[in-house]
Order: sequence, then structure tokens, then C-alpha cells
Amino acid sequence: MLFKRFKGTKKPGGLFYYINKNFKTEVNLKLKSLGKHLLVEFYGCNKKKLNDLKFIEESMIAAAEEAKSTIVQDVFHKFSPHGISGVVVIAESHLAIHTWPEYGYAAVDLFTCGEKTDPWAAFYYLSEKFEAKIKTTLELKRGTMELPQPKQKIEEKIKAYT
Repeated sequence: MLFKRFKGTKKPGGLFYYINKNFKTEVNLKLKSLGKHLLVEFYGCNKKKLNDLKFIEESMIAAAEEAKSTIVQDVFHKFSPHGISGVVVIAESHLAIHTWPEYGYAAVDLFTCGEKTDPWAAFYYLSEKFEAKIKTTLELKRGTMELPQPKQKIEEKIKAYT
């Protein structure tokens, strides 16, 4: 095991200090996630808007811009007799949508990575555009892990614990 936690090393704020015996450095580990993934359900939406390909495409692209994302590509498809599926691929991940206009329902997937993007900005934007009466969301933290950040060399502490 590369990192080992020692007794009495818990610090305020949920930080733990570890000693890496291979490199003889103290390392500050904190749980971080690589991205936020919002699973969204919009109910009671404007049925006509949910079946308008141009409207959905423009709204999803604008939502990506609201989230401060870097747009790479977008693809949308209208089904017969109704419904649209589409995705906006962003450098930070993706925004996807599937509509069921006959039910006034849209399922939306907003996945962003990094610190500069905000999937909640996209959520609020789309909620308004679709005129959703009921909104449900589930936020998942994706890629949650301990990310080491070297703190300082502490040869004397290593000797004390070995």
C-alpha cells in the first residue's frame, strides 16, 4: 500500500495526513470528484416546444453555453410522429436530452467535469425554456477519489512511525 493512515492524524475539515514511505513526504489527501452528473426529469413541459427540433437544439446549445462549457459537436434527431433525442458533446463531457412531447416530459443528462463548468446553470436555463411545472434532479459526484497533494518533507515523522 502506497499510502498508510496513522492514528491521531485526522485534521479539521475531513483532511487526513498520510506518509508515503516510498518518497518520504507527508501527503494531504482530500476526497474530490472529477465531475458533476445531473440526472434531470422535467414534467408538465410545453408539448409543442418539446417536439420542435430547432428549439430543442438551440436550447441545449445555449444551456451548454450557460454552463460555461466548451462545445465540441452536437447531434439531434426528430422521431416520427414525435419526440427528439440529442446530445451536445462538450470538452468537459456532455449534455443529452430525450423528449416525449405527448406526455410533456423530457429526460435530461447534464455531465460536466472540472471546476469552471456548472451543470446547475444549464438545469435552470432549460427548466425555464421548457416551461417545466415539475422538476426532479439527482446529482452524482463522478470519479470521487482521494487526490494526493504533497505538503512537506518530514523525515523526523517518518522515523517516529517506522
